[in-house]
Amino acid sequence: MSDLVTGDAVVLGLQPARLPSRALAVLIDLVVVWAAYLLITLGLAVATASLDEAAMMAVSVASFLLVLVGAPIAVETLTHGRSLGKLAVGLRVVRDDGGPIRFRHALVRGAMGVVEILMTFGVVACIASLVSERGRRLGDVFAGTLVVRERIPTARVAAVPPPPPWLVGRFAGVDLSAVPETLWLEIRQYLTRSRELDPAVGRRLAERLADELVSRTGTPPPAGVPAEAYLAGVVAERQARDARRAFASAAAGVPGVAPGSVSSPVLAPVVAPVVASPVASPSVAPPVASPPVVASSGVDPAAESGVRPTGFAPPA
Repeated sequence: MSDLVTGDAVVLGLQPARLPSRALAVLIDLVVVWAAYLLITLGLAVATASLDEAAMMAVSVASFLLVLVGAPIAVETLTHGRSLGKLAVGLRVVRDDGGPIRFRHALVRGAMGVVEILMTFGVVACIASLVSERGRRLGDVFAGTLVVRERIPTARVAAVPPPPPWLVGRFAGVDLSAVPETLWLEIRQYLTRSRELDPAVGRRLAERLADELVSRTGTPPPAGVPAEAYLAGVVAERQARDARRAFASAAAGVPGVAPGSVSSPVLAPVVAPVVASPVASPSVAPPVASPPVVASSGVDPAAESGVRPTGFAPPA
C-alpha cells in the first residue's frame, strides 16, 4: 500500500499497479488503438487517392497524431484516468494526492508515451516501472500521476472456533483489562489459522501466546487444559462480555428500561362493567345513574331545586 497525502492532510492507502497489470492494460489499449488506426488509414487512403504525395503524407501524419496520440489523451481526460485496458484490468490513473487527473496530466502522459511506448516498443517504460518504487513510468513522473488498483480483493474473515463445552464459563472471573488489543489480534489470527499450521509449530505458538496471556491476566489455565483450548476459552469469555456490554448499552438507550433488566408488559386494571336494569324501551339505553349526592345538611340538593332526578337509583 502507498500512503498518499491529500491537500487536506488526509492519508490515503492506495495499492500502486505493478508492471504485469500495467503491461496487460497497455497491450489492450494498443490493440484497440492500432485496429482503429488501420481502419481509418485504409479509409483515408481510398478517400485521398486523387491527392498528390505531399497531401497524402500530411493526412497520414495527422491521422497518426489524432488516433495514436490524441485519442488516448481524450479518453483518459473524459474518463478521469480509465482507458479501455485499465477498465478491463481494474486500474486507474490518479494524481499524486489521489485526486482525478485533468487534461494537462493526460497530455504529458500521452506525449511521453509516444517516446516510452511507441518509439522504443515499451522498453523505456518497462525499465522505468521496474526501477520506480511505486511502478511509475517517465510519463507518470513528469505528469505527477500514479496508476493504482481499483479492484482490491478483500480477505475473507474467518470465525474463531468455539472452545470445548466443558470450558464455557470457566474464565468468568478472569481480569482481562490488562490484555492489549495487539495480543487479542494475535490470538484470533492463531485460532482462525491453527488448522493450517504444522502441529509442532502451532503447539509452540499456542504455548507462547498462552504464557503471554497468563502474564497479563495472572490466571493460569486449569490443570490438563491444552494451550489452544485455554486461548479459545478466554477469547469466548471476552466475546461474551462484549456482547453483554453492548446489550446493556442498547438497553440504556431505551426510555423506561433499566440497563441489564428485561421489561415486562404492564397489565391495565380490569374495570367491572356496570349492568343497567331492564327498561321499557329497548331502542334507547338508559343512562347509568349514580347514587344521589346528599349535602352536609342531609337534604337532597335536587329536591331543593325542584328538579327530579332521572334514571333508576338502587335502594339504600
